[in-house]
Amino acid sequence: MTEIFSPVVAVFLAGVLAMAAAQKLMQRRRMARAAAKLSGTTPPVGDVVSLSAAVIEALAAAALLSENGRMAGALAAAALWLVYTAALFAARIRGAAPFDCGCTLRVQAATVDVAAIARPFLLAALALGTAALPAARIDVAAVFAALAFLALLFAAGELAALPSPQRSRS
Repeated sequence: MTEIFSPVVAVFLAGVLAMAAAQKLMQRRRMARAAAKLSGTTPPVGDVVSLSAAVIEALAAAALLSENGRMAGALAAAALWLVYTAALFAARIRGAAPFDCGCTLRVQAATVDVAAIARPFLLAALALGTAALPAARIDVAAVFAALAFLALLFAAGELAALPSPQRSRS
């Protein structure tokens, strides 16, 4: 079972990390503002935080795709996601005004809700589980299965970001 599960999850997590790193590089100003808001710093410092996170994400993604580096990549990913979880949780606790946390592909100012906090926490748990499993070889089936899970994750994230429908009181 781990021969199937381990490579699928490793490719899935590598995909999440690679897309997050790419988003930070392609939407640099937006991600710098989000990082600054979450870390309680200025946008220039937020830019450094965001770019540092992108480097860690890219390195962890590459490591996850290697049998020899899988544990290190999974642990780095888990650490990064747990820091992000803590930052989101702290923003929620202090009652931060709605802001664009960079959690979705489009700009959207929102309060930090439970789903926003749960997502990186669950990804960290999945990464820790992957670190605990023996690394198995990645094959074509694992890549396609991981791509299917990635599509579901991003679709769910975008659906969750939609504004809730308002009912008329007529």
